[in-house]
Amino acid sequence: MNKLCPCGSNLSLENCCIGIIEATKVAQTAQALMRSRYSAYTLLNAQYLIDSTHYSTRSNFSKSETEAWAKESSWQKLEIISTHKGLENDEVGEVEFKAFYKDSKGTPNIHHEKSVFKKEEGRWFYMNGKVIPAKTNDNISIDRNAPCPCGSGKKYKKCCGL
Repeated sequence: MNKLCPCGSNLSLENCCIGIIEATKVAQTAQALMRSRYSAYTLLNAQYLIDSTHYSTRSNFSKSETEAWAKESSWQKLEIISTHKGLENDEVGEVEFKAFYKDSKGTPNIHHEKSVFKKEEGRWFYMNGKVIPAKTNDNISIDRNAPCPCGSGKKYKKCCGL
């Protein structure tokens, strides 16, 4: 049985993101590129993350820092919040997403970002993103039997509270 793609598409990795990551197929939309980039984090493929970043903004990203964050994180799931443009016939697009992960200490985190993509010569590239800070309240505690705040539908103790 084929492994499900980490991007949450419910397709096998083989039929979803791996072809884009390995450059045997092209992302047709900005969302497809976003999903492949998330999958690349889970697969620890920092080179693809750099290569899929637009050349004009690539110098803003460090391969070693990207690789370190990918390795120290336990990626849980990707949630696409919204898309604006970024379809096959568009030249620009925006994807808002949440990437759920646990840091090196096992603490649940959410990376919430609005990413901008640009298409050049038929290929989508990540331009940049605006991180949307989490609303926090240090006084909040989560009951082990409460629904997990990551949105998985599981109890906290069986999900991010492990």
